[in-house]
Amino acid sequence: MSGLSVEILTLLFFGSLLLFVMLGTPLAFALGGISVIFLYSEMGQIGFYLLASKMWESMSNPTLMAIPLFVFMAILLEKSGVANDLYEMMHVWFGGLRGGLAIGTVLICVIFAAMSGISGAAVVTMGTIALPKMLERGYDKKMALGAINAGGGWGILIPPSILMVLYSLLTEVSVGRLFAAGIGPGLTLFVLVSIYIGGRCWLQPHMGPALPKEERAGWGPKLRSLKAVILPIMIVTIVLGAIFGGFATPTEAAAIGVFGALAATTINRQLSWRVIHDASIATLKLTTLIMWILFAAHAFSTAYTALGAQSLIQNLMAYIPGGKWGALTFMLLVLFIFGMVLDPVGIMLITLPVFLPVVEASGFDPIWFGILFIIMMEVGYMTPPFGFNLFYLKGVAPPGVTMGDIYSSVIPYVIVTLIGVLLIILIPGIALYLPNLFYG
Repeated sequence: MSGLSVEILTLLFFGSLLLFVMLGTPLAFALGGISVIFLYSEMGQIGFYLLASKMWESMSNPTLMAIPLFVFMAILLEKSGVANDLYEMMHVWFGGLRGGLAIGTVLICVIFAAMSGISGAAVVTMGTIALPKMLERGYDKKMALGAINAGGGWGILIPPSILMVLYSLLTEVSVGRLFAAGIGPGLTLFVLVSIYIGGRCWLQPHMGPALPKEERAGWGPKLRSLKAVILPIMIVTIVLGAIFGGFATPTEAAAIGVFGALAATTINRQLSWRVIHDASIATLKLTTLIMWILFAAHAFSTAYTALGAQSLIQNLMAYIPGGKWGALTFMLLVLFIFGMVLDPVGIMLITLPVFLPVVEASGFDPIWFGILFIIMMEVGYMTPPFGFNLFYLKGVAPPGVTMGDIYSSVIPYVIVTLIGVLLIILIPGIALYLPNLFYG
C-alpha cells in the first residue's frame, strides 16, 4: 500500500471498517483487526512494537482499575433494593403534583447516576419499578417512557462515569476534572427535563395527572420515607467527596464505593453468594470487553497516524464554513448521526483520534469538549433505531408498550437535551466552574 496516496488509503481504511461493521463483526475486533493490517502495511514489524508499548502503558495506568470497580458497584446497587425505597419516597413527596411521578423518576435517575456510572442500570430499574405505576396512575405512555429514557442516560454524565474514565484514558485528560465537569451539566439537564414535564403536564393535565387528594400522603409518611435517601447520599458523598476533596484517587474512591454498595445490599438484606457471583461474572465480561476496546483504540490511533490521515482530516475540517464554531457544529452533528447506529464506545474509538487534534487546534478546552461529547453519547443511547436504552426499556416494559411507542416518546426529550448542549456551549462555566473550583 506504500504507493497509494493518503486520500486513497483513508477511503480504504474507513471503507473496510464500514464493510465489516455492516457484516456484523463486533466493532472492537473489526477496528482492531483492520488497524493492525494497515499498520503492518505502513510500518512493518516496528508497528507491532509501538502498539505493544502503548498497550503496556495503558495497562500500567491505575485509573483503569476504576472501571471494573464502578461496574461491580453499579450491579450490586441494582440488586440492592435501594431503587424501590427511593421510588416509594418520590411517590409520597411528588405524587400530588401534575407530572410529579415522572419528575420524581428522573430525580431517582440522577441519584442512581451518581451512585453507579453506567446507563442501563437506571433504565432497567425504573422501567421495572416506575413505569407500571405511572401507567396505572393514568400517565401518558410516551411521557412516562421518555422520562425514563432521558433520565437513564445521565448515568454516563453524572459522576462516577465509566465512559468518562475511558475518555480520560484515550485523551489523557484528568478524570477527576472530568468527573467534576459532569455535575453542572447533569443538574442542568435534570432542571430542563423537569421544566418540560411540569410545564406540559400543567398545560395538558391528562399527560401526568396528580394523585387524588385522598391518596396523598401526610407529613408523617413523608418524613419517614426520607430514610430511603440515607444510603444513596452516603454512597455519593463518600465516592465523590473523596475524589473532589483530594482524599482519594478515582480508583481508590471506586473501591470505597464498592464497600458502600456491599453495605447497602447487606442493610437491605439482599446480599448473598449468588448476588456476588452474578455481579462478579458480569463485571469480568464487561471488563474483558473493555480491554479489547482499548487494544482496538490504540491500534486505530497508531495506524491512523501512520497513514497520515490525521493531517488530511484536519485540512478537510478547515474548509468547513464558520471557523472553529462551524467545526464544532460539524463534529456534534457527526456524533448525533453516529449515535443512531453505533454504540458510544465504538463512536469514541472512531471519532476521538479525528476530533481531538481539531479541538486542540481550535483552542477548545478538552474537558469542556469531553462533556459535550458525553452528552451526545447520552443522546445516542436514546435515539432510534439502535439506541441501547430503547431496547433496555422494551425488555422490561409492560406488554401494551410497543417499540413504536418507545421510538416516538424520545423526540421531545432529545430536543430538550440538545437545548442543554446549546446552553453549555454558550455558557462554558456550567461545565468548567466546578473543575476550576476543585482543582484550580
